[in-house]
Amino acid sequence: MMMTPEVSRWVAYWPFPFTYEMAVARIEAARDWARRGDALPFAATDKASGDLIGWVMIYRDEENHRRGSLGYWFGEKHHGKGYMRELAPVALAAGFDLLDLDVIEAAAQPANAASIAVMRACGMKPTGEGMVYAPARGRHELCQFYEVQRPHSLA
Repeated sequence: MMMTPEVSRWVAYWPFPFTYEMAVARIEAARDWARRGDALPFAATDKASGDLIGWVMIYRDEENHRRGSLGYWFGEKHHGKGYMRELAPVALAAGFDLLDLDVIEAAAQPANAASIAVMRACGMKPTGEGMVYAPARGRHELCQFYEVQRPHSLA
């Protein structure tokens, strides 16, 4: 199982323990959102082995369909290897193109320096702080928000 307490502490919607049944339900829900055009789920895999190493998803805001959010996690042994810095620009471009979003945001707890570095590396700009409900821990937590706007093409 890739979901560990060290990973779960940083993500709002992925509790530990995370059971097989929970994984199946999460995958089915993500497929439904994708079929409706409301999300782009990505299973991140190791290029050499094909093993699952993480999860990335861009999902449409329910109230403003031109905005989306980026969520992600990688297994603990895959932290610090640059996987998200490689995948984030691809996921963001797909969100703008395939979901036709104008803005994509992401959030991280202030102590999650690695996620904040990834967001900044993707060109996301800070937009403020706010409380986010984290069902994984059953509480509200302070997060820093970042966003990036759809790039303007040079036509």
